This record gives sequence, C-alpha cells and structure tokens, in this order.
Amino acid sequence: MNILCIGDIVGKPGREAVETLLPVLIDEHDIEFVIANVENAAGGSGIIPRLAESLLASGCDVLTTGDHVWDKKEILEFLDDEKRILRPCNFPEGSPGRGVYVATTKKGKKIAVINLLGRVFMKYNVNCPFKAFDQLIEDVRKETLNVIVDFHAEATSEKIAFGHFVNGKASGVFGTHTHVQTADEKILSKKTAYITDVGMTGPFDSVIGQNKDKIVERFLKSMPSKFEVATEDVWLNGVIFSIDEKTGLAKNISRVQRRM
Repeated sequence: MNILCIGDIVGKPGREAVETLLPVLIDEHDIEFVIANVENAAGGSGIIPRLAESLLASGCDVLTTGDHVWDKKEILEFLDDEKRILRPCNFPEGSPGRGVYVATTKKGKKIAVINLLGRVFMKYNVNCPFKAFDQLIEDVRKETLNVIVDFHAEATSEKIAFGHFVNGKASGVFGTHTHVQTADEKILSKKTAYITDVGMTGPFDSVIGQNKDKIVERFLKSMPSKFEVATEDVWLNGVIFSIDEKTGLAKNISRVQRRM
C-alpha cells in the first residue's frame, strides 16, 4: 500500500499545486491514500471549510493541521462535523474536532491517521504527545495495523525522539511545521518509516512561503509587518510510505519534490 503525505500547503499557490500535481502523482506511484497538512492553506495561516472541501475533492483523503488550526474561526464547527479533517489529538479535552481518524483506502483497506502537536518552542500548552499516542494506539491497532502519524513540531530533537518512541507501533511518522524538507528519511529498527519534515507545498521563492522582502524587513527593523504569501517557484513536497498492509510494517520511504 502506497501512502502519499503532503507537506504544509501554503496559500493559493500551494492549493493550486495540489490540484494540478496530485492526480499525476497518484497515477505515477499507484497511490492508494493521501494525507495533506492544511494548516497554512487559507492565506498562509489556518484553514476554512470551503478550502478544506476543495482539497478533499482534489484527491486528499485526510487533512491534518497543527498550531494554526484555530486561526480561522469559521473552522471550529466544521472540525466537529467533518471527520476527514483533524486537529492535534493532544489539545485538551473539550477542544473542537478530533485527532484520530480510521479511514478506508481506495482499495478497501483500513488505515488510521493520527495528528499530534509538539511542545518544544510551540505556543500552545498541549498535553504530552508521547503520552497521548500511548493512550490511544492500543485501541487504534485493534481496528487496523496501518497507522500514519503527522507530528507537527518545531524541534528536530523532539521529532526524532518521537519517531523512536513509536518505532514498531506506527507504520510511518512524517514531521510537519518547519516547511523545509529534511533528507533523513529512513526505516527505523522496528520497521517504522520516518522523516523529520516533509517540507512545504507552495512558493519556494520566499521565506518558508511568505514574501521574502517582507520577512527580511522584519529581521532588519524588528518591527511587525503583515505576512504576505509569495507566488513564485511553486513546488509540492511530500513523502511516500510503502506499507505491508497485513503487518502494518514499512517496506520503503521516498521523498517527493515536484515543481509546478
């Protein structure tokens, strides 16, 4: 089973990259299931129902988020209604939405997607992602051994530690949030596929998706200025996990970099 995980979709350029390139990638790599992080899809920050529905219609099967999930108030009720969009499951009890979804692939196989938020250098005081995973994984694996985790975190060390912590319990772990794809894709010792960050889907002539001149000015003057999504040199970044659906163990992992 081949699963495509798409890195943080940034603004309109990122959405257009998914709409254009996703059908091609699905066909080329016999992709059975698509997971995309959408927390920057609406103007570079947050997600709204209309855009979430559009990305689902474009071929994404599950949408994950992160620390920007609450940036657009329109999404709060939608998170309760639409099971295919997740917020990190280690937000406190009572938060809108859910952080786990068990889906059926295009070929009728069950797969679980778990969304978690890191704590190092992040603005939210969420519950421990390690303990949150431990509290739910036994029940999830009763439904399916095919488990993919989007670990949305800032610190490389926290992501790597988490990968080792879930080794053998998850089929694959892909990091999101930093918008820069790392070259450390690997199969861990107990056959969990891992990458620290899958990168960004959006404009690369930028500073992690934002207008480069505006960001440089902020560094030079230490004055606030409005973020503005860049437009040029658009790429789709992601990773493909190949999973043995009978055991839930990873067979291969490969990075994806595709230019518009």
